[in-house]
Amino acid sequence: MHVLIAFDKFKDALTGGAAGEAVAGALREKHPGWTLDLCPLTDGGEEFCEILTRTSGGEFRATTVAGPHGAAVSAPAGFVAWERIPAAARARLPVDQTGTLAVVDLASASGLGQLPPSQRDPWHTATRGTGDLLRFAAQERAGAILLGVGGSATNDLGLGALAALGFRFLDAAGAVIAVPVPATWERISRIDPSGAVPLPPILIACDVTNHLLGPRGATATFGPQKGLRTGDVPLLEAQAARMAALLCEACGRPLALADTPGAGAAGGIAFGLMVAFGARLVPGFDLVSDWLELPARLAAADLIITGEGRFDATSLTGKGPGSLLREARRLGKSAHVFAGSLGVPEDSAHHAITPHGLPLAAALPRTAEFLAAAVRHHL
Repeated sequence: MHVLIAFDKFKDALTGGAAGEAVAGALREKHPGWTLDLCPLTDGGEEFCEILTRTSGGEFRATTVAGPHGAAVSAPAGFVAWERIPAAARARLPVDQTGTLAVVDLASASGLGQLPPSQRDPWHTATRGTGDLLRFAAQERAGAILLGVGGSATNDLGLGALAALGFRFLDAAGAVIAVPVPATWERISRIDPSGAVPLPPILIACDVTNHLLGPRGATATFGPQKGLRTGDVPLLEAQAARMAALLCEACGRPLALADTPGAGAAGGIAFGLMVAFGARLVPGFDLVSDWLELPARLAAADLIITGEGRFDATSLTGKGPGSLLREARRLGKSAHVFAGSLGVPEDSAHHAITPHGLPLAAALPRTAEFLAAAVRHHL
């Protein structure tokens, strides 16, 4: 039996790689003759840089950047030779493919996983560290930058990143607001882009299709997941609209960019980088699939095992495990999903690993244990 094990993260519990190792351990005990192919998935968040860089034999270089609240954290950047990237993945990256490609992820600098739940509040978190990473990649002479934007702790339109990249945010008296977190936005009256550092072309790997503003925009859809109080959504939405207009005015770009599908990704950093640096969006899962050569690995497998922290209807709209499951079924392959919780009916192919009634806080530290036990039970 040839088994493809391809997990995304279990939020606040396991990375995709760690989940795959837990499953592999259980299968080696129960089915020692099976051949296992471990292929961690990424949605552009945690492990995006690590998985893609390692797969293509790239080089990691770490740098110190600002975390979501400004404390120093170490974050990696990967540097990959273009010829080491599978041709199908290269075809999805519409830039001049000379020099090296830098691969970075927002999650390692500005991610929700950097903060305990008690410190998650998008009024006070910023993407400055992601800007530090982009600047570092440029200083290391990358020919282009691929940025994964999943798992953000922020809703700052990328203004923190722009501050790290030379933009100035000024109050009515001309004083500089060094870190423009949303809590400071009402004081900002002008944005000065004249000090912006030069960057190579930026590509943003993203499967989110949300616009920047509106009922399906960044604030309304994702703000509460990052600690925003429901009652604060209209206020932050209004401030975001004003800052978007200020940024477009400063950069001479049309406000219609806010209506681009995906502009609301990662608290609007996709919008900010499109306006300020002409960044372009590329389909995240399709790129990762081609980079990891998933079609060939799927074709070789007799059984596919996948999953993530929560598997629900949104998992079937472009996210990694849902896309993998759909393709496995198209090929007539046997497939199983294991998740911390399910938003779809539990059946012979969909398995919730958390014991019924166990509080989330008690379940999270035991995720690897529960995952392994569920795999042993069902397979």
